Amino acid sequence: MILLSGPNISGNEWKYVKDCLDTQWVSSVGSYVNKFEQMVAEFAGCKYGVAASNGTSALHISLELLGVKRNDYVIVPNVTFIASLNSIKYTKADPILMDIDPETWQMDLNLLEEFLENDTYIKGNHSFLKKNNRRIPAIMPVHVLGNMCDMDKLTGIATRYKLHVVEDATEALGSYFNNRHSGSFGILGSFSFNGNKIITTGGGGVIVTNDEDLAKRAKHLTTQAKCDPFEYIHDEIGYNYRLVNVLAAMGVAQMEQLPDFIKRKHEIDTFYKNTLSSTGDISFQKVLPEVNPNYWLFTFKTKKQKELLKILNEKKCSQDHSGCQ
Repeated sequence: MILLSGPNISGNEWKYVKDCLDTQWVSSVGSYVNKFEQMVAEFAGCKYGVAASNGTSALHISLELLGVKRNDYVIVPNVTFIASLNSIKYTKADPILMDIDPETWQMDLNLLEEFLENDTYIKGNHSFLKKNNRRIPAIMPVHVLGNMCDMDKLTGIATRYKLHVVEDATEALGSYFNNRHSGSFGILGSFSFNGNKIITTGGGGVIVTNDEDLAKRAKHLTTQAKCDPFEYIHDEIGYNYRLVNVLAAMGVAQMEQLPDFIKRKHEIDTFYKNTLSSTGDISFQKVLPEVNPNYWLFTFKTKKQKELLKILNEKKCSQDHSGCQ
């Protein structure tokens, strides 16, 4: 079978992981963790990066940092992975699902603006839902499949309605809006390095921000809120969310290859679009002129999904493509 999104292990992964094993620095402390989070932050154009065990934990901590709590709402698009919603529920808040633009598959900003204008009110430094007076402290745009919406418009709406922007950029490492990298528009952004992402650490994530205080507290919360280097003193509820060194070593090697990975993703996207552009009812995700996506996972839309999946599964294409027609 052809893998949907297999990892590309072709650089210094073995070398760096072996270094961790040889030196016995395999857990949540080590030079590779620090280097990896710094590399991701710099690539995203942010000052600070904090490594986490996965993208979900990175989103969860981001919401915790902003004080999202029980009975709050967080606005999120209705096309996303469950991790976005789970991270909201971990804080005891609830999601408000906003429909997507049918062409870009990103949050519909016209619908968002209409909702905020008609169904919310501002009191002090926050927006509240009119029907039950519950607070809406944050919005979580999700850069689905590495594409991005009009981030200038989104951040403008967010500013007007007192919403913190927490970017779910878990699929968008290497994606840009007006030459500005995903994850850098909000007060906090999160990336994922699951096995199917454009680079992988097996499982891992990084929170990025330009706020030094938030970065320090993010690291504090992800390391069990331990406030003394020697004594077991913890000053609040913390989480065992720190990425381990041996996985970060893999991430460092992957980051070294990221420009080539992005280049290859662009080539794959171009090939499929050229090949399938006149096939049946197939249509592609629209990309705004201001967006330069990473094309993480080529996807198209068709009303014949069930029939197509049945045929592809019956083909059982071999690794050398000899079964594909």
